[in-house]
Amino acid sequence: MEIADQTTKVNENPVRTRTLLHKMTFFPAFALLLVGGCSTSSSLSPFAGSELLSFYPAVDRIVAVGDLHGDLEATRQALLLAGAMDETGHWVGGQMVLVQTGDILDRGDEEPEMLALFDSLEVEARAAGGGVLLLNGNHELMNVYQDFRYVTEDGFLDYDGTPAPVNPDSAFLALDSSRQGRAAAFSPGGPMARRFAQRNTAVAVGNTIFVHGGILPANVDLGLDSLNARVRAWLLGEIPQPEWIRGDSSPVWTRLYSDEPSQDACDTLSIVLQRLGMERMVVGHTVQQTGITAFCGGRVWAIDVGMARHYGGRPEVLEIRENVVRSLRSTSAPLGR
Repeated sequence: MEIADQTTKVNENPVRTRTLLHKMTFFPAFALLLVGGCSTSSSLSPFAGSELLSFYPAVDRIVAVGDLHGDLEATRQALLLAGAMDETGHWVGGQMVLVQTGDILDRGDEEPEMLALFDSLEVEARAAGGGVLLLNGNHELMNVYQDFRYVTEDGFLDYDGTPAPVNPDSAFLALDSSRQGRAAAFSPGGPMARRFAQRNTAVAVGNTIFVHGGILPANVDLGLDSLNARVRAWLLGEIPQPEWIRGDSSPVWTRLYSDEPSQDACDTLSIVLQRLGMERMVVGHTVQQTGITAFCGGRVWAIDVGMARHYGGRPEVLEIRENVVRSLRSTSAPLGR
């Protein structure tokens, strides 16, 4: 596959930057910890353990992949582009960290195959001293609160026969029988919701924070550990749905930083990053028609390029490597479009 480095697109706007390269500031203690761990045994890598962290130390190479929406071929091409796997579907990324910023679900027919691929890569990456970090996007959480507007018919068939909840509520009972299998699988405490509870909603690696929509000041007030823990508890059926899961104040729904951000939005972003001790934020959720785009002087990178078949884009991923941020795009035509 031919790969082209892409100069990141920015509008003629004082709050944006035309430069592709953006310097990272590493946390020395974290960097030394990682180097020490990876130089002796992959088992010492913070990505190798079973504990799910909100903050991970800096690594030499991170690749972030945006919204995939049920398209296995786009997923495979993005992972090949990232250098995460080979043509046989096995991890070849070594100690790199792959972050997928959510929205694997909906709009396409290959969700189970995609989830299985990421599961296998996660196991192999850990063994190699690397990591695969999957985040929950708004479409994962929509399925948990039973918003099935974007599920395909095949997506319902995939979960046909899932046992009903022990005490189904009126909303579940009101569903057509063809929808009840998926509802049972994804409802809080169901098998798919419990699977999503093994993911974060937001995660920091070094001085870059990754989230589907965006981190807002109220989310910082709550704290990243608490934010992730509360979403997890809801997915497990332990607490009611937090009110900030939906709407413009949700970290998986906001488009404040990814949809032509204003100067005020960039000022808010600066405050958030300063409070978190981060250099930049990477978000998905809002399709960038011309590819991965940097806003707010390179402090936020929007990586949803509409690569899924539903949108007709082409695979593109974001790489952060040795202080350089760049986008990698396949030079081939959009897949199967």
